[in-house]
Amino acid sequence: MTRKKNIKKIVLIGAGNVATPLGRAIHSGGYIISQVWSRSEETAASLANELDASSCNSLAKLDQNADLYILSVPDHAIDSILSQFDLKNDQMLVHTSGSLAMSVLKNKTANYGVFYPLQTFSKEKQLGFANIPLLLEADSEVNLHLLFEMANKLSTSVTAIDSEKRKILHLAAVFACNFPNFLYSVAEEILIDKGLPFDLLRPLIIETASKIIETSPGDVQTGPAIRNDQKTIAEHLRMLEGYPGYMSVYELLSDLIINFRAKSQEPRIKTKEQRLKNEAKS
Repeated sequence: MTRKKNIKKIVLIGAGNVATPLGRAIHSGGYIISQVWSRSEETAASLANELDASSCNSLAKLDQNADLYILSVPDHAIDSILSQFDLKNDQMLVHTSGSLAMSVLKNKTANYGVFYPLQTFSKEKQLGFANIPLLLEADSEVNLHLLFEMANKLSTSVTAIDSEKRKILHLAAVFACNFPNFLYSVAEEILIDKGLPFDLLRPLIIETASKIIETSPGDVQTGPAIRNDQKTIAEHLRMLEGYPGYMSVYELLSDLIINFRAKSQEPRIKTKEQRLKNEAKS
């Protein structure tokens, strides 16, 4: 490890949903972003203009004099991108992925790490970083300290965490963010099909999310499954007959909630298998 100098000048490799708000936060934190790279010359130029930086769409033309290179691109593109540029040994390279190990960078430079913001981003939305958890990892204590210095200027929530624990957090985030958002899309489709506006659900969604700010999600679970309301569950399944995929999701999630409740209750509550037996008898 040969790195000793502080981070002052940064190259942002990427201009998408994560790179854009991260670049804005770093720029606001007083750091110089010298260059933005994107495959799209137009996209690179648009973000670079915001950040008072130059832009390029060729990795062969990356600024060779930066202290830190932030690789913020889709996971599947990282290997290809890494093969297209070189760094000096005293320069640091980090990625922003939640699921990739830090070690994917180890053959690229002597100084590397991870700078992972745990949040859902869209580049069109201005988002403050003050409360976003920044999860850091580095190949050495010196580099970790340098990343902490930068991260502490962006957020009040900065934590050092290794690759395995970061992967667990990323998995949990899929359950906490990506899957619920898909279920919102399911709800919207069903409502639109029946001529009803999705806006009617927005206050419910906001209230549900607000409950878990200071409370365990399991303590505030509501709905027919947690009540073991088999009559309502059966009626909902009937209503979903025109949506076989969504019917399966409803049934699976209902059974999981029922079993979640059953862990602390005896006798065990009816699940799908028991419902089928009861239906066969009737």
